[in-house]
Amino acid sequence: MSSHVTIITGASDGIGAELARQLAFAARSKPTQTTILVLAARDKAKLQAVALACEALGATVMIRPTDVGQQDQCRGLIAGTVARFGRIDTLINNAGMSAHALLEDVTDMGWYEDLMRVNLWGSAWVTHAALPHLKASRGLIVAVSSLAGLVGVPGRTAYSATKFAMNGFFESLRVEMLPHGVGVTMAYPGVVATDIRLRGYNAQGQPAGKSSLDEDGAMSVETCADLIVKGMNTRQRDIVMSTKGKLSRWLKLLAPRLVDRLALAALKKDVRPH
Repeated sequence: MSSHVTIITGASDGIGAELARQLAFAARSKPTQTTILVLAARDKAKLQAVALACEALGATVMIRPTDVGQQDQCRGLIAGTVARFGRIDTLINNAGMSAHALLEDVTDMGWYEDLMRVNLWGSAWVTHAALPHLKASRGLIVAVSSLAGLVGVPGRTAYSATKFAMNGFFESLRVEMLPHGVGVTMAYPGVVATDIRLRGYNAQGQPAGKSSLDEDGAMSVETCADLIVKGMNTRQRDIVMSTKGKLSRWLKLLAPRLVDRLALAALKKDVRPH
């Protein structure tokens, strides 16, 4: 029986946990293949809960408590996976943090560096360590970015910067990997119904405790994960979620000032630039 090894970072809740559950569920339709999930995040207890759910669906699961903001732990995640399973077929870079703050309200930009360390470098370090194994399997890299990485959003100078950087990194890597048969899929969720914005940084570098975005009509985490899984199955180049997101890519070229106004309108009135 063949096996397929998938690593998911940020797998303890939100999009990452739902991706794990959906991939485990899909394993039922692949009786000749063992679905192996390696779940990585900082919260061991939450990882264990997700692992139990995935094992109940028939997947083989290993958890690896990991802070992707630490390069040695990123390397350890890959080394531990290969030591146990001998291969890596899919790497899903999902771990990330959010932030909302008007630049003029920030007094210490140190947390900007922390955010970049998690959102960009965490993905880069894990991917770099996994690359030889993904080349060997002609595997797939998935990078979960954001619509804020396609269109700048006011109050998101830090977050948008990390996601724009992430996009540049993986778009360049996609071309580098063409001769090796390794796919790179970029996912661009919009507002998804998770707690990421509640835990994200505010201007003081503390957990915000609330969302600055208009959450009406937020995409469910189940729908978001389903779109990503479907894109993975076809090695889709870009998964741009929501009609607004798809339009924004074109409007940015054709009517950039309109895009600016739409981005501003996405914020709650009390957190708009004043």
